[in-house]
Amino acid sequence: MKTRLTQPARRGGGEPTIGLINVVFLLLVFFLIAGSLAPSPDPALRLLRIADAATQAPADVLVLMADGAVTHQGLPVDPAAHVAALPDTALVRVMPDRAAPAARLVELADQLIAAGAQRVVLLGEPAP
Repeated sequence: MKTRLTQPARRGGGEPTIGLINVVFLLLVFFLIAGSLAPSPDPALRLLRIADAATQAPADVLVLMADGAVTHQGLPVDPAAHVAALPDTALVRVMPDRAAPAARLVELADQLIAAGAQRVVLLGEPAP
């Protein structure tokens, strides 16, 4: 008697990418609907332009003038005395004039650090 071997039944497996495509399609539909439900701003609304905003320097900033003079709120000031008068010396801001000598800026930063400033930050204007 001959024994006949039977092959195991094949499982009918579908493509696994079909489920992934369905999920991606459902996400696409969800975001399209959610985006259309978001309220639109009033058409008459005109947003502020940053270039139009009136900006001013912080009150505690030191200004290094083109001639090398150091001022605070328009008055000449000693950098060491300014640092000593600050309640928190963790940060000292300096706004140098574009024409100020670089050597004077480095000297001012050294004076501020020697007076107790932990960090010296330079302020400038954003590029157009």
